[in-house]
Amino acid sequence: MTTAPTTASELGLDIRPMAGHIGAEILGVDLSQPLTPELVAEIRATLLAWKVVFFRDQDLTQAQHLAFAQAFGEPTKAHPTLPSQFPDYPQILLLDNQQMGGGGGMGGGGTVESRWHTDVTFIPAPPMGSILRGVVVPPYGGDTQWTNLVVAYDRLSEPVKAMIDGLHAVHHNALPIKRGDLPSKLAKQFLGDGLRSVHPVVRVHPETGEKILFVNPNFTSHIVELSRNESRHLLAMLYEHLTDAEFTVRFRWQPGSIAFWDNRSTSHLVPTDIPAGMHRSMQRITIAGDLPKGPDGFESHALDS
Repeated sequence: MTTAPTTASELGLDIRPMAGHIGAEILGVDLSQPLTPELVAEIRATLLAWKVVFFRDQDLTQAQHLAFAQAFGEPTKAHPTLPSQFPDYPQILLLDNQQMGGGGGMGGGGTVESRWHTDVTFIPAPPMGSILRGVVVPPYGGDTQWTNLVVAYDRLSEPVKAMIDGLHAVHHNALPIKRGDLPSKLAKQFLGDGLRSVHPVVRVHPETGEKILFVNPNFTSHIVELSRNESRHLLAMLYEHLTDAEFTVRFRWQPGSIAFWDNRSTSHLVPTDIPAGMHRSMQRITIAGDLPKGPDGFESHALDS
């Protein structure tokens, strides 16, 4: 029997890559305790290298979840349009497959279509990172997948790279309904005032300098410089490419599991395979990000509704 490759750090962290291009499990740290600057730096370096990192058996309170997020930046409010359900912790968003009724919704059910997405790209400065904590986890089903958008860009042909390096796309807060209807109050809350922003199709990572394919099937509407028909075909090709299984990792949740992903360089997919009657409840904190910049120097900005 072979064992997964590991890297032992000087600080005692056991770093175990989970796939060829993305995802690493970090063992040897108790996130309920304050982290030293050295530990924060090592976790950040692992995040930048592997794009999403995972922790097991972390029995955190909401206060400890928040403190962990604060070690890496400034937590945002729970969501630009949706309210937090925790008055004492307005930074925490509840993602629960029973919260929308009928077992569906963004927590991993069947009402909203699950599409690959990068969190909250319909605002000018999307979150730098997201930290998701497993609170109620079904015994099977409910895995989450992530894809590495740096590798996705790297694997494009040079002519395609040359074309998209100078393109820009509109992102909006769409809510694709798969079947039935969401409760009208919730749908109105999520859509808000129809938030829209323009981002470079390729952004440059502010810490690593890597080029990132920065479009996603859920929130990207169209490419500004192209006709709508041209835009639709080009985006369809990019979406198919960025979800190539080679670029992805799949994570099986357990109670106390935590996933921390670089929201600038990844997209992820909410699960839809939770068996009927089973409960899945997660809590997410997002960390404030900067304005994306393209290779051409373009800086993201909001669009008036």
